[in-house]
Amino acid sequence: MKRFSWVGAAAAAALFAAPAVAQAQAAARQDPVLEAIWNEGTRNSQLERLAQALTDSIGPRLVGTPQQKLASDWAIAQYRSWGIQARTEQYGTWRGWERGITHVDLVQPRVRSLEGMMLAWSPGTGGRPVEGPVVALPDFATQQEFQAWLPQARGKFVAISFAQPSCRPDENRARWATEESFARFRQQRSADSAAWEQRVARTGLTSRTLPVRLEEAGALGVIASNWSQGWGVNKVFQARTQRVPHLDLSCEDYGLLFRLAKNNQGPVIRVVAESSATPAEIPVYNTIAEVRGRQKPNEYVMLSAHFDSWDAASGATDNATGTVVMMEAMRILRKVYPNPKRTLLVGHWNGEEQGLNGSRAFAADNPRIVQNLQALFNQDNGTGRVATLSMMGFTGAQPFFARWLAQVPRDITRHITVDSPGVPSSGGSDHASFVCHGAPGFSLSSLSWDYSTYTWHTNRDTYDKIHFDDVRNNAVLTAMLVYLASEDPNRVPRDRITTFPAGRTGTPGSWPACQDATRTSAASTR
Repeated sequence: MKRFSWVGAAAAAALFAAPAVAQAQAAARQDPVLEAIWNEGTRNSQLERLAQALTDSIGPRLVGTPQQKLASDWAIAQYRSWGIQARTEQYGTWRGWERGITHVDLVQPRVRSLEGMMLAWSPGTGGRPVEGPVVALPDFATQQEFQAWLPQARGKFVAISFAQPSCRPDENRARWATEESFARFRQQRSADSAAWEQRVARTGLTSRTLPVRLEEAGALGVIASNWSQGWGVNKVFQARTQRVPHLDLSCEDYGLLFRLAKNNQGPVIRVVAESSATPAEIPVYNTIAEVRGRQKPNEYVMLSAHFDSWDAASGATDNATGTVVMMEAMRILRKVYPNPKRTLLVGHWNGEEQGLNGSRAFAADNPRIVQNLQALFNQDNGTGRVATLSMMGFTGAQPFFARWLAQVPRDITRHITVDSPGVPSSGGSDHASFVCHGAPGFSLSSLSWDYSTYTWHTNRDTYDKIHFDDVRNNAVLTAMLVYLASEDPNRVPRDRITTFPAGRTGTPGSWPACQDATRTSAASTR
């Protein structure tokens, strides 16, 4: 069995006074709970099993879909099998929707099956194939010209996105092209992209409202493509139409249709798209697990990760990884630390992708928990090992983290940089829903692993992208931080920074104000 080594004295001393660090390290070597966390997390990890069931079998967890409920039921069953109480807490309602199959086929001037899918909450084709020509949005000089053209959209699929000149990533082109050629390519692409933006603007509409107007004019469907700058990767979000399909095609296949249309070569596609929507909104809720504290049950240490995802793929690194980290940490703690000093809560938040709705609602609905929060640890940026811990503007938090990290194995802490005092998050992920209330919520920020390009909100965010060595690292780190925060005799202070660095506008920042949760899709503007 591999034994862990503790953080080096020099590194720990950089975070806190050396005598206190040495004291913490000595205590850690004698702490059987920390060693039990390490052994359980590294020798008996359940992460692969949890992640596979969640991403492969249940799949993506779009708000309002059956998969979101299946995931919640599955998580509650897992927690109860470990002897942990778990429940749902409704915070609102959302449109109910279920995705079926999508087939998009080019039938003229040649036959080819295309890579594409409906956007989230898109209408389908009513259980039948719909066939029609493809046209690219023309270039209008004025809004009046666009209005005069609109009747010609009837009975057609309209392509409304910029067609990339190449779907080869820049890093690959830069590797092989001459500097002059690469520079010319980028300059031309930038000019063409700006011209396309102006083309859309001259309709008097936006990328959000243009699909609606085309639908009203009788278009058979709207075709878009949102390339993520990587091989075969698109960002896939939500539909804007209400009656006809809003489709996303791969960069390559969108470009094919666009070029055929531009050159008057008569592209015709056949679309079969299946989806079903509920006539009324359905309940949406967070999934909460809890182990009551033995000495201070009314003080809380929270584990936090959003449960929902977009549904272009499986939601693996956004945010099944954070979800299973918190589940695994709770499993480990229940086994080796069954009677915590403070109450342990884990929040699996819904509606994060639509604006942190689940966590904002929870914080607003549970002021007692927020007021008595010792610390919250949130993870939500991919599969990489935790590399940065920001103190989020809490000026008294650094000594606590220094003490805690001094007791965590060096195998983990050697990767971590502490940003103190840091600045408070106003959004981005669910810790911000607590920080705005002045409660100590912290983000366990991970290494990239090309997250932004390849897996964040993309059609390639699948189980195979998970790097389990790093995820195991994060589960063990989380379990140890939760244990140490629970056992700490002192409360993490809530003193805040008063001087903020200037933002992009040159104006100094301020502590973020809390925003209301959007509790119904009817009220959503996203």
